[in-house]
Amino acid sequence: MSQQTDPRLAAQQVVAGLCAPGAPFELESDEVLGAPVQVFVRRRRALHELLADSVQHGERTYVATLEERLSFAQHAAMVSSLAQALREDHGVRRGDRVAIAAANTTEWIVTFWAVTSIGAVAVGFNAWWSPRELAYGLEHATPVLVVADEKRRAALEGATVPVLGLDDVRRLAAAYPDAPLPSADVAEDDPAVILYTSGTSGRPKGATHSHRNLLSVVEYHRLNDAILGAFGDPTDPRDRSYLLAMPLFHIASLHNLAVPRLATGSKVALHLGAFQVDPVMRLVEQERVTNWGAVPTMASRLLEADLSGYDTSSLSAFALASAPSSPQLKQRLRDHLPFASSLVDSYGLTESCTAVAVASPLDLAEAPGTLGRPIVGVEMEIRGADGQPVPAGVEGEVCVRSAYNMLGYWGDEEATAGALREGRWLHTGDLGTFDEQGRISLSSRRSDLIIRGGENVYPAEVEAVVAEHPDVAECIVLGVPHPDLGQEVGAIVVPVPGADLTDLEDRLRTHAVDALAYFKVPSRWRIAATPLPRNATGKVVRRDIGF
Repeated sequence: MSQQTDPRLAAQQVVAGLCAPGAPFELESDEVLGAPVQVFVRRRRALHELLADSVQHGERTYVATLEERLSFAQHAAMVSSLAQALREDHGVRRGDRVAIAAANTTEWIVTFWAVTSIGAVAVGFNAWWSPRELAYGLEHATPVLVVADEKRRAALEGATVPVLGLDDVRRLAAAYPDAPLPSADVAEDDPAVILYTSGTSGRPKGATHSHRNLLSVVEYHRLNDAILGAFGDPTDPRDRSYLLAMPLFHIASLHNLAVPRLATGSKVALHLGAFQVDPVMRLVEQERVTNWGAVPTMASRLLEADLSGYDTSSLSAFALASAPSSPQLKQRLRDHLPFASSLVDSYGLTESCTAVAVASPLDLAEAPGTLGRPIVGVEMEIRGADGQPVPAGVEGEVCVRSAYNMLGYWGDEEATAGALREGRWLHTGDLGTFDEQGRISLSSRRSDLIIRGGENVYPAEVEAVVAEHPDVAECIVLGVPHPDLGQEVGAIVVPVPGADLTDLEDRLRTHAVDALAYFKVPSRWRIAATPLPRNATGKVVRRDIGF
């Protein structure tokens, strides 16, 4: 009589073995910035060490697009040359910020490695920002240099900081062919990256990530490869190919794909431009993509497309990330996409650098709305209004602590203190519950957050812009359900007395387009005849308002 093995128990035992004392992914408690945190013992300490290690992968492909292929050796040479040029030709020093304002390109990745390998800080500007938002980024991060593609370079015309185009990057990446691999005397908790979140209080905040943060994420991904191997997957991690179709100025693409793949010797299949099914599927086919992490909007578009003409046989792992998705969408994916049969889901945020919880196929089968359990190295608590942990089934704020947590918000001590509190616990602002199995489900995300096609939109930022219009007395911005994007942005506007209502909606839209990235501009508008409802303290009662 055969014995049935509990897959969850088996997985726990495998992970425990890999993370045990003396094991490859040994964990220990260490003091990080004054708080006890679980860290990987055998981690690298600086990003330039990963670059140096990557040379061993030689002529294997690191980055491939539909038109170009870049080997690990070529990449290391380009980064070395560009790093020397940044130092000698442009005076970039340790701690200086270098902003990257560009859509996905190989130059984006090469620039990132050159900047961080000399101890400078790579600042990822949102490529969809308006000229006004770009000007704010320059003022806020004070970079000594900007690397921009042609579209963003035109928007930066008149900037006082030097701006290099992508053609300049290519030239400088070949200017010093004999340049040594770059390095820098940096500490683990020195800043390495700044990525912007949409502003909860009207302006984007720069989540600042350290070398420790990114290198901890690398070890987490290497551990995942080791877990697959322990369960009998014979695939050499170097033979995996990962689709990168989301922007590099997000943690999903940069921290959790481009960076760890340099460490594991795997291939990055880089999609250029906006998401379109045909070029993406041709890239999947051409580069034999094995792993794909998609936002729900991408997944929905795959369901609507005819994929019968594409070879998807290489795809073995398909995951949802970056935005909530319904159990119904997950089931449709399993039913109609062969490569989504073992679908996984996750929960993370820019401030945490990677997922803080992951739901396995078994978790989703047992509890369709769950986001799974905390990942290795993450402490998670659900806390009540008194700041104390609450039991399973009771709603509270999701709080997490780990070596993945950001340093703080660049130049914003008040916001940092609000997010990272005593013991460096990150207060996410998200509400959720644990079930009896230790799995988390969210009841709301950062109160009024709108997630449009995987992009976060905070109403306060959009409201601040709309309220600047002279015909607006007050306004409120809400998320409106959308079949493709998940949500779209809607604005309800109360005009000032006597305002000219002729074409007011069009004039408001034009005003918003000039100040906001396109995905933040409301696509639904309603001109209200009465003031917005408010409670006794004067706050707008959002639940009483809708379209």
